[in-house]
Formats: sequence, C-alpha cells, structure tokens
Amino acid sequence: QVQLVESGGGLVQAGGSLRLSCATSASIFSVATMGWYRQAPGKERELVASILGYTTTYVDSVKGRFTISRDNAKNTVYLHMNSLKPGDTAVYYCNAKYYNQVYWGQGTQVTVSS
Repeated sequence: QVQLVESGGGLVQAGGSLRLSCATSASIFSVATMGWYRQAPGKERELVASILGYTTTYVDSVKGRFTISRDNAKNTVYLHMNSLKPGDTAVYYCNAKYYNQVYWGQGTQVTVSS
C-alpha cells in the first residue's frame, strides 16, 4: 500500500511563509505526477501545483507565490508557499498519480490570519 506522509501545515499571518512536505515510496515517486491540492470549507478540491520530472504547473492564483519542488534522494515533494493570503486557508493534500493509480495524503491544515 502506497502511503503519502505530509507535514508542515500550521497557522501563519498574512504575508508569511510555510513549507509543506510529502514523503512517499521510491517506487511511486519515481514515476508519478506529484501534486498538491487544497480544499477550503464549502469549496471543491482544487489542484494547486504539480510536478512530473522537473516540469511544473500552477493554478493562476498561486503563480509567483508558491513553488513546488522535489528531492529525489528523499522521495519527497515540497510546496513552498510565500506571501500567503487569507484566501489560501484550506486543507492541503498531497497526491500521486500514475495511470489509473491515484493516492492521497491525509491532509494538513493551513490557516492564514489577516
């Protein structure tokens, strides 16, 4: 069973920074598209950023503020979040996708106070 273990959420003031981490097994990390999703109360889950190899994508609302990166030696993907806004408040989920295999982390809460 593939596990995605997340860490790094918390409470931060607007304008602050956080880094989320997601560690998984080498077998899935080396081939999957790794992504970060978020879900705010009353809203649908949305894809924030993804990385395949070193190709990255971002939702427009985080471009220039968030950076997704990977450490192949640690089988870990990161989401560096800068200039955080109250609108970024959500539960953030790590995701791994490889053909019909889809895995989710347990979620980590990010709260940005104004």
